[in-house]
Amino acid sequence: MTTTAHQPASLRAAWMALTGLSAVFLFEMLDNSILNVALPTIGRDLHASTVALQWVTGAYAVVFGGLMLAFGALADRVGRRRIMLAGLVLLGLASLATAFVSTAEQLIAVRALMGVAAAMTTPGSLALAFRLFAADGLRVRATTLISTVGLVGLAIGPTVGGLVLAFAPWQVLLLVNVPIAGLALIGVRLGIAADDPADLHRDPADIPGALLGTATIVLALVAPTLFVDRSPGAWPVTVAAVVAAVLFVVRERATPYPLLDLKLVARPLVSSGLAYKAAAGLATTGLGYLVTLQLQLDWGWSPALAAVGMLPQVIVLVAGGVFVGPFMQRVGLDRAAWLSASAVVSGLAVYAVLGRLGYGWVAAALVLVAAGMRVVGVVAGVNVLRGLPENRTTIGAALTDTASEVTSGAGLAVAGTILAALFTGSLATAHWSPQQTAQFEQAVTIAGLTLTVVAAALVAWGFHRSRGAGVSSAVPLHREA
Repeated sequence: MTTTAHQPASLRAAWMALTGLSAVFLFEMLDNSILNVALPTIGRDLHASTVALQWVTGAYAVVFGGLMLAFGALADRVGRRRIMLAGLVLLGLASLATAFVSTAEQLIAVRALMGVAAAMTTPGSLALAFRLFAADGLRVRATTLISTVGLVGLAIGPTVGGLVLAFAPWQVLLLVNVPIAGLALIGVRLGIAADDPADLHRDPADIPGALLGTATIVLALVAPTLFVDRSPGAWPVTVAAVVAAVLFVVRERATPYPLLDLKLVARPLVSSGLAYKAAAGLATTGLGYLVTLQLQLDWGWSPALAAVGMLPQVIVLVAGGVFVGPFMQRVGLDRAAWLSASAVVSGLAVYAVLGRLGYGWVAAALVLVAAGMRVVGVVAGVNVLRGLPENRTTIGAALTDTASEVTSGAGLAVAGTILAALFTGSLATAHWSPQQTAQFEQAVTIAGLTLTVVAAALVAWGFHRSRGAGVSSAVPLHREA
């Protein structure tokens, strides 16, 4: 992208826009983390079943993941800013509707609407931040700033949620999205220029492709929960997801105006960035799931103590932002991408092999994964957008988020399925027998190693693809604030 007169020359000059985009990402990170704390209270208040409670969070995730590609493609056609502003209005209205919820079904419907709003806004936060600046250094710094705000929300969400529930009804936890949406709306409306028609494309909409893509992602996100729950529908849903994916690829290769141009996805920077993001999503979710079970069920830690045990990861995710810029300035975007993705895989390998020997090894694994995730979360997305035409940036951002969402679900499915296959009895049993403890440790080792191998293969593929990118290894980072 060439520098134009309306592009800010520093982060300070774009403070209004960055405030709005940071608020968008804050909503994505804060929402589920703060809601999870309230699930027991919601269950009692709304007399919700276990399945209903699962869908209170699941409806949001499935709708969000399923619609990102479709809204990303739409935004590249009708306007990124326009779609984001519409999504923020929907987010505010859906959040307000929480105050009038009286049944679990109504809450699930509200959460689904919030998932639609998230699909309209979240990919745009990366795409608009990328397009806001001409220099890669400023793009990296802006993306790092936005992600840091979101990660702070992710870190403080459970604590804030617990404190709020001590003196206020659970609805307040969702109503907090109203001022966040308002702040984002003001920042984006006043800080980002209206969409330039020359930056959009007018290709006919690929409706069949959008439907097949949405079906593929929705089925891929639902399947992991069915595996973890040992549902007989797990394999049929998985087969349906594969069939939908094949039909989607056939459609996209055949139509002259595809929803997702597979030739663009095959570009070295794009495919390598997606591979790194997928590896990180797989490893991070799998590790988080296994460590949580180990600390509370195998080692008998209380939920509060287990939360303290996860602090090394939280600290690195939040505080590590100050090191992202200097690290990438030193090694370059592309090298930083594969190094950070490799750190994620290494952390998972440490946990798989040594995690059962003591908390020190668990903490080391959490730190390695968090440090790698902190970098790859920024550079993989930026590299994907660098590799795409200017009028395809929003669907590129949506594709990056979708890769992370789907592989996160896959990581959960792999870990949960192996545990279900090797552990006899219920994991929630108060006191395990020595045999069950041995089974759990064996399952954790096998699951961890399986995820490590898959994630390592993705990183190797990403590294192989990035070698064909032919881009510079250094990134000049502007010093202006």
